[in-house]
This record gives sequence, structure tokens and C-alpha cells, in this order.
Amino acid sequence: MSQPELPPLLREQLARYDQTQQNLQAVLAQKQQVEMELSETEKALEELGKASDSEAVYKFAGNLLVKVKKEDVLKELNEKKELGSTRKMVLTKQESRFRETLKDLQGKIDDAVKARPPQTQPPGDA
Repeated sequence: MSQPELPPLLREQLARYDQTQQNLQAVLAQKQQVEMELSETEKALEELGKASDSEAVYKFAGNLLVKVKKEDVLKELNEKKELGSTRKMVLTKQESRFRETLKDLQGKIDDAVKARPPQTQPPGDA
């Protein structure tokens, strides 16, 4: 016996659910990356805070280490931290919206499945 055909609305909701799940996974991966970058930036700022103003500070520039002014690196790292924090906040909001959409879609899918009439078997198929 073949599977009964799903109503178009239910198929559409299932497709939206799958797409939203994929979007949520992408946002979570981006958020994890941003959190790692933020952690590295904060650690670098902490280490720079321990260094005296007279100590040499170096920065990667491609395959090279270049001597830079401490205050320039501090400014750059603080800007990077601020940008990362903003990106994390945006991704957290997106995550919340996707989770809410998934919850809503799950409810609609559950309701649609419960509302479907039970499948009867044609005579002689028993």
C-alpha cells in the first residue's frame, strides 16, 4: 500500500520548518565563530593591559610580524570587540526569531496532523 498524499499546506509547512532549521543552524555556527573571535580579542586586550607602554608590541600582517604602537592596537582591538558584540547581539536576536518560528510551525504541523481524518484501508487489503 502506498503512503497517503500529504495536503499541500502541510507539505509547505514541513518545507518551511526544514528551511528554518537550516537557517537556525547557520546562525548558531556564525554565533559560535563570533564568540570565539570575541574571546580571542578579550584575551589579547587583557594581555596588552598587562604590558607596559615601553614594551614592544607586534601584530601579524600576513606572514609577517610588524612592530606597532600599543595605543593603535588597543584602539583596533576595542573596535573589533565592539563590532563583535554587536554581531553577537544581532545573531542572538535572529536565533530567537528562528526558534520562535520553529515553535509556531511545529504547533501548526501538529494541529494539521491531528486534524487529518484517519486513513481507512480499502476493502480486501486486510
